[in-house]
Amino acid sequence: MNVLGFSGSTRRGSNTDILLAEVLKGATSRGAETKTVVVPSLHIVACQNCDACLSTGACPFGDDMVRIYRDLAWADRIVLAAPLHFMGLPSQTKALVDRTQALWVKKYLLRKPPLGDDRLRCGLFVSVGGRTGERLFEGALATVRAFFASLDAKYVGMVAYAGVEKRAEILTRPEALQEAFVAGESLVGDMISP
Repeated sequence: MNVLGFSGSTRRGSNTDILLAEVLKGATSRGAETKTVVVPSLHIVACQNCDACLSTGACPFGDDMVRIYRDLAWADRIVLAAPLHFMGLPSQTKALVDRTQALWVKKYLLRKPPLGDDRLRCGLFVSVGGRTGERLFEGALATVRAFFASLDAKYVGMVAYAGVEKRAEILTRPEALQEAFVAGESLVGDMISP
């Protein structure tokens, strides 16, 4: 079982990074192989809406997304971890999501498996927000759900905490760390059905 984690925080060692690490520890405890991609360190050109992918399902830009497409094909489980920025995903992470438009084309227009095969993939969202509110994560979650749908990955839930602003503040919430670890275990366990 291969688990791919996307770290979308611009700050290394952030609350989001800490939660992602716990999810991946949980997955590893169940025998999964894990890989983390630090999104802000990548060179990803924003989607140009050039429509070049419409006939082939391939994006013409040869930047770091080439590697990301390979990583996504490798993965059985995908964890997108990103803090909220203005109620949505950080710009670098959103650029990565937007560039999966070519995979959306493969799935919905060309009627091909977007990642090259039909195996069951699942996706988990991990996030923190500095503000509080009942609907705090709704904007980002809509984008994340569309991202997973385009990859043919079943959305299985999120680990999200509001009111977390200070660096490494999530460490003061042991219940959050435990929830993230258990989510990682469940992600690769037999609790997920098609």
